[in-house]
Amino acid sequence: MSTSNKSKNHFFSKMSVRLWFIMMAVVLFTIVLMWIVQVFVLESNYADMAVGEIKNQLETVREELTTGDLADNGELLSYLSKIINGKLMLVDKNGSLIEIYSYGHTLNMEEDMSNVSVWEDIENSDVYENVLARQTYSREVRENSHLESYEIGLPAVYNGEEVYLILRQSFSELNQVLGMNRRQLIAFSILLTLVSAVIAAVLSRRFIKPVRIIKDTVDELARGNLQAEPDIALHDEVGQLAESVRELGQALQRVDALRKELIANVSHELRSPLSLIGGYAEMVRDIHWKDEEKRQEDLNLIIKEANRMSEMVSDILDYSQLQAGYLQLRKDWYNLCEILESEVMLCEQSVAKNHIKITLSLPQGEAMAYVDALKISQVIRNLLYNAINHTQDGESIVAELKEEQEGFYVAVKNVGDPIPEEERSLIWERYHRSQHQGGRNEGTGLGLSIVSTILKAHGMDYGVDYEDKMTVFWFRYRKKQDV
Repeated sequence: MSTSNKSKNHFFSKMSVRLWFIMMAVVLFTIVLMWIVQVFVLESNYADMAVGEIKNQLETVREELTTGDLADNGELLSYLSKIINGKLMLVDKNGSLIEIYSYGHTLNMEEDMSNVSVWEDIENSDVYENVLARQTYSREVRENSHLESYEIGLPAVYNGEEVYLILRQSFSELNQVLGMNRRQLIAFSILLTLVSAVIAAVLSRRFIKPVRIIKDTVDELARGNLQAEPDIALHDEVGQLAESVRELGQALQRVDALRKELIANVSHELRSPLSLIGGYAEMVRDIHWKDEEKRQEDLNLIIKEANRMSEMVSDILDYSQLQAGYLQLRKDWYNLCEILESEVMLCEQSVAKNHIKITLSLPQGEAMAYVDALKISQVIRNLLYNAINHTQDGESIVAELKEEQEGFYVAVKNVGDPIPEEERSLIWERYHRSQHQGGRNEGTGLGLSIVSTILKAHGMDYGVDYEDKMTVFWFRYRKKQDV
């Protein structure tokens, strides 16, 4: 394909050009419709109205024309030539022209032969037979589809002699007016076409501008610039499209944040258990492969670390999704007492092997809350693991649920040294490790950051206090949160 053809196809492929052609097609259709109405409706109506007016005027004197003598009323012929706005001709019974009246005056046929040409036109036409036969007739004289004149012929009596009366209405003035109207319509059509072309070009460009902005934004998103947004403030379908692109960009940002969170969490959190699994696997292979007891001990530790790593992967995925705003909570009505009791029972094996006593305190009756049960279970489990990790052997942990005026208070308490004030706001952050670790490693290491993220997603208050020589991790569910 040649360069000129490519350029031509590119030109006509532009939406703005297509819109311009569509608008101009509407304008041209309107102009054509105006011409059809003007030529085939209005002009025809003008002629019909003029002919009808002549007939109506003749009806007032028709009886006098057909039954009386025209000479009895000397002003009658002059009057008739005036009302028809043309020529009146008297023809004798032999078919010869006697007199011609025009606009109320008698014409000299010898001096003005142009007036005689009107009569010659009648003599050479088919209606002349009606004149000779003294039969009434009417006809329209047209030239190039234009009505030039309208004729009525009827027998009459003039000075006692039989004559024939022909009234010819000229439409030259009407045609002049119609011609002027056509010239004005031509000028108006040209002006309308030019103005419409300019307006169509401006409007098509203004309409395409937001579409181009949206296209550029999508191109930026495709190139990896996820901060790109269409700067459009419209309230129509284009504005809705821009909002959809904006939401698409935000969704891509969340996905990108999730990807980064996953990469960061996996690389940071899985390094230690993988190193431990690898080290003990080498020990089994190289040292303890013959010692049944040691081999079983090492393999059990490997299995334990593998299970902990599986839990860690699940926690990392949940945490990353929550942080990126990608995970939706599945809320429903649940009994917080059952959730807390179930998680305490799951932790009994861990606390038993570490000689830790765990006490459960529940209110009378149910504690119904509109929450995501799996996520709240995860919160309580991580708080319990955190308490186990920070509790010395032989000490106690208290899991408590209290009903308050505005809702429910859930707390996990363990005996231990207080957390310094400067660390209390930091312990909820990812990767933070407290210096008050009790030597155990229950959970996945992301516990408190997951707790914080889930409770924020639920809109709950949470915190850590120190009272009665016990560290207290707590959160509150308010009934006004019910949906």
